[in-house]
Amino acid sequence: MATNHLLEIKNYGQSIWMDNLSRDIIQSGELKNLIENQGICGITSNPAIFEKAIANNVIYDADIEAGVRAGLPTYKIYESLIFADIRDACDILRPVYEASNKLDGYVSIEVPPTIAHDTQATINEARRYYQEIGRENVMIKIPGTEAGLPAVEQVIAEGINVNVTLLFSVESYINTIWAYIRGLEKRLAEGKDISQIASVASFFLSRIDSNIDGKIDAKLARGVDDISLEAKLVAVKGKVAIANAKIAYQEYKKIIESDRWQALAAKGAKVQRLLWASTSTKDPNYSDVMYVDELIGPDTVNTLPPATITACADHCEVANRVETGVAEAYQLIESLKDPDINIDINAVMDELLIEGINKFVQPFQSLMNSLEGKVKLLSPV
Repeated sequence: MATNHLLEIKNYGQSIWMDNLSRDIIQSGELKNLIENQGICGITSNPAIFEKAIANNVIYDADIEAGVRAGLPTYKIYESLIFADIRDACDILRPVYEASNKLDGYVSIEVPPTIAHDTQATINEARRYYQEIGRENVMIKIPGTEAGLPAVEQVIAEGINVNVTLLFSVESYINTIWAYIRGLEKRLAEGKDISQIASVASFFLSRIDSNIDGKIDAKLARGVDDISLEAKLVAVKGKVAIANAKIAYQEYKKIIESDRWQALAAKGAKVQRLLWASTSTKDPNYSDVMYVDELIGPDTVNTLPPATITACADHCEVANRVETGVAEAYQLIESLKDPDINIDINAVMDELLIEGINKFVQPFQSLMNSLEGKVKLLSPV
């Protein structure tokens, strides 16, 4: 029997979560099988995933009809559908949650993307989602925006598990881990237990390479006279996201060695693990598992869409690589400032964050529209 490389990854201290959720995989037993036989030990969802799951899928129609009969507005019907799926997934993952001492076994659900820049609304929705879903192993996703981080700090202090999402820059990651630490410190100051809370920081990958590769391709398309300059540009392609992630991991290591973190660890605090997100390779010229192979290492999570799970089980080359080539990673990021390359990585990260929020707002609104259509069809005349 062929080796399933997904199962090997756990030996290196990395958990594999799945970036996908639908009622079909819950009801068919596919999710249970992925957990029991493929080593999947958590789930992430987002508005784009829910749109794909719910739009044009009859499996939800009976519940939509029940919502219509109950006189619920469309948004409440939407919540009733996704909350039911999240609860069921949490229940299926509960044994993983217990067996891992509450490190894994989580199901992530995002607060509405339309409130990404509103701190208080984010806090309110995170509390409400946590209470209404009513599962200990739910993890509320909050974007790592300027408005999102104070919300992270507050809800951590209240004992709510948080997945901080849409992190692109190393700086935004550092701000995230400190928001988590402040939240734990606040909770501890109130005399409350901090050992039962979990958090991940979702650091995005492939979107960075897609953006920067596009800029490099545009430079090459305009024509480059100097062969050495062309080589310089080509050398950067497909490398920035992984280099950026390796630098973020070095920052993680520095922070957990700090006195402030050690004081929390002594009280049972769990580290906020870096979670590698946006891990499907967009460029067919690159390995379809490069965002898995290159970032395996302790205290990390990698969330994979179904196609990457299948590819990785088949041909991931498993080794502890998150701390290999670190000096080269710093050099590569520094090289972007070279006048010949001239890519402003901070501007790219800002651009990606705005784009990232829009990429969740659009499917969210599209799903609301398609649900509205279904509601009208099923409503009594």
